[in-house]
Amino acid sequence: MRATATARTAGRIARRTAGATLTCATLVAIALAGGAAGDDATVANPVPRFSTSTSDRLPEGWHPQPFRDVPPTTYSIARDGDVPVVRADASASASGLAFRFERPLDADRTLRWRWKGERLPPGGDTRARATDDAVARVYVTFAAPAGGRGTVDRMRDATLRMLYGETPPHATLLYVWDTAAPAGATFANAYTERVRNVVVESGPARLGEWIAYARDVADDYRRAFGEAPGRISGIAIMTDADNTKSRASALFGDLTLDAR
Repeated sequence: MRATATARTAGRIARRTAGATLTCATLVAIALAGGAAGDDATVANPVPRFSTSTSDRLPEGWHPQPFRDVPPTTYSIARDGDVPVVRADASASASGLAFRFERPLDADRTLRWRWKGERLPPGGDTRARATDDAVARVYVTFAAPAGGRGTVDRMRDATLRMLYGETPPHATLLYVWDTAAPAGATFANAYTERVRNVVVESGPARLGEWIAYARDVADDYRRAFGEAPGRISGIAIMTDADNTKSRASALFGDLTLDAR
């Protein structure tokens, strides 16, 4: 997968415009730019659960995020026993499935999710542009913290706003199951410093089993960027295999952002 303005919202080259490289991660991130802020400190998880689906349709609010000139990954409702989950199938393809918050969330949240990797993209390694594919990713995008953006960021944002009608997020955390990069590693995305990859799983050892995670979002952000986070503007999932021209597949269970 990729990353940047809306992560890929966190990356790979989709095009060069005004001297800026736009990637799938960036475009995912742009799609996740949130609306007006609100007082949500006590709001429980606001993310629609896949498990509430009563048909083959995705829960309201989740939207496919395709990329220009790239075949899309297929996202569909599947079943884990009797529980609805999302199946992601990539065949030399890439796209995200995104949910944006109209009222951005305080970053003092615990992100919980579970996924099951089924097929790794052979040769995938998110540390390099040419191999930036992954069996499973979860994006969390952030608005600018108090104090706003610097001059360079404002100029970049203005260009992207003219092109896409959205102001990109200030930064993106990208939790990834990598084929090659080691679990526990945190590093800048191959395409942009504004996205940090956090490798939570690596290699084929746990393919075929459900794995659950709980992450302190604000703590992960501080470790990755060395600053306090702004508010959370969106969340997304992705499975991609376009750079390696291969195949990848995974199942995603519910994602939650619970107040702490």
